[in-house]
Amino acid sequence: MNSETLRTHTTLTAGRRAPEAPPPARRPLPSRQSRPSRQFRPSRGAHDATPGRAVRILCATVLAALVAYAVLVPILFTVDPFLVDYSTGAQGPSPAHPFGTDVAGRDLFSRSAAGLRVSLIAAIAGAAGAVVIGTAAGATCAMVGGRFDRWCMRGVDALNAVPHLLLGIVVASFFRGSLLAIVMVVAVTHWTQTARLVRSEILTLRAQDHVRAAVSQGFTRLQLVRHLGLPRLGGQLGVAAGLLVPHAVWHESTLTFIGLGLPPHQPSLGSLLQLGQEALLSGAWWSIAVPAGLLVLVTVCLAGLLRSPAGRS
Repeated sequence: MNSETLRTHTTLTAGRRAPEAPPPARRPLPSRQSRPSRQFRPSRGAHDATPGRAVRILCATVLAALVAYAVLVPILFTVDPFLVDYSTGAQGPSPAHPFGTDVAGRDLFSRSAAGLRVSLIAAIAGAAGAVVIGTAAGATCAMVGGRFDRWCMRGVDALNAVPHLLLGIVVASFFRGSLLAIVMVVAVTHWTQTARLVRSEILTLRAQDHVRAAVSQGFTRLQLVRHLGLPRLGGQLGVAAGLLVPHAVWHESTLTFIGLGLPPHQPSLGSLLQLGQEALLSGAWWSIAVPAGLLVLVTVCLAGLLRSPAGRS
């Protein structure tokens, strides 16, 4: 093979392209029917939120049943809760007396309903009074500011350092023996946390531009609190009042149990616990089991219904 033929063969070989590999086979796209629908995909927190929601529903159902029991039993049940029958004495639960009778022969089913109603009224009224006092104090401190605010907050810290029950005993020693006294005790001893909450929110609100614009247009401090502060704090104040109710129920029961609350003849959870403790020595366990169970159910259901999402997680 001469040089010219070799050169021609080399040129033809270099000009040829290598055969290209076949393209990879494409996977068929899933049909619309086989694709998982986004609306049926469970969210990341769906499984975590389901137990918390079930607990809240259960607590709300039990709490509604307890309120209906306290309200409807005096209307539908004809037995007088104050009727004394020493010939009957302490009897266990029966069809005639579902919760039994105490040592004086009084029906515990109707007395427990009356006691629960009185305790709930005292707790709700006391919690509402505490929220009103705390809102007024916190708003006043935040709007006045300066040395007045600092001294008032030091006073709030001093009150928080004293246990609520001890402070309630001191206040109840001056105002005792009536439902109004219990409401006053709860309101006077539970307003400090609400005052701190309101003060913090109003101080944050005062630093915003639209509030400064309202001040420049001549809005007074009272108008700012009424038109801008309270609408913003409505939900938080409602939750604060709801969280105070279990504390108020326990404080009413404790003060009445130690003899500083309602008189023994007026049924309440505290007075029923006090009488049940005395009857327990004679074997009448139902006399203390019924009010104690109602007290635990009310407080646990209120706490479970109002606990925050962070606490549920």
